[in-house]
Amino acid sequence: MLCQECGKKQATLHFTKIMNGEKTEFHICETCAREKGELIPGTPNGFSIHNLLSGLLDFEPSTTPGTLANKVQPSRCEHCGLTYSQFSKVGRFGCSECYKYFGEKLDPLFKRVHGNIIHTGKVPKRSGGLIKYRREIDRLKKELLLSVENEEFEQAAKLRDQIRELEKKVAEG
Repeated sequence: MLCQECGKKQATLHFTKIMNGEKTEFHICETCAREKGELIPGTPNGFSIHNLLSGLLDFEPSTTPGTLANKVQPSRCEHCGLTYSQFSKVGRFGCSECYKYFGEKLDPLFKRVHGNIIHTGKVPKRSGGLIKYRREIDRLKKELLLSVENEEFEQAAKLRDQIRELEKKVAEG
């Protein structure tokens, strides 16, 4: 693919920008990117995953009196001594205990990055049987509530029975 700026060189940088739900892609060569002042991966001023994380870590949830964000939080991990500002620059924790010390600050970050603070990803087929049952039970319970709200009691009874059957399987192990 040729550079969309000069139309001469091979495009080596491919950018995707999403603003207000609109996706725009552009493909440019390294020379045009330098001229435009774009950040080039691998260069001293280039883009890195640490820069991305640092930008996200600058996010502070809105604080109102009495919220968790206003409560005093530890400024450093008592186990390894890492501070939150060091973490936001490096993009990595010093030890597994850091999650505990900076947990309240991480929930808004995870919500921003992943859209949720609870993992809902794929489950391994061999070891994920119980997890799949629990997810199905949760889904059926939501459906049951909707059926009851809509006064679809026959459907609600069927869902109730399905939930009971799955709960027996979970209890059996």
